[in-house]
Amino acid sequence: MRRVGTGARALLGWYNAIIGGQDYQRYVDHLRRNHPGCEIPSEREYWRRRHDDADNNPQNRCC
Repeated sequence: MRRVGTGARALLGWYNAIIGGQDYQRYVDHLRRNHPGCEIPSEREYWRRRHDDADNNPQNRCC
């Protein structure tokens, strides 16, 4: 049973990495470390900016 739980957590972690689930937290960590005076956007604002940027600057992507 422990193996099933470990496998499920690994699968969820992989899926979370694929869809960018940790991107906001990494961005906040980056801002705090490298730009301590900058205002940190809300998670909603972060995703809005990210999607707007992707729409305005299309690159090779699957969708």
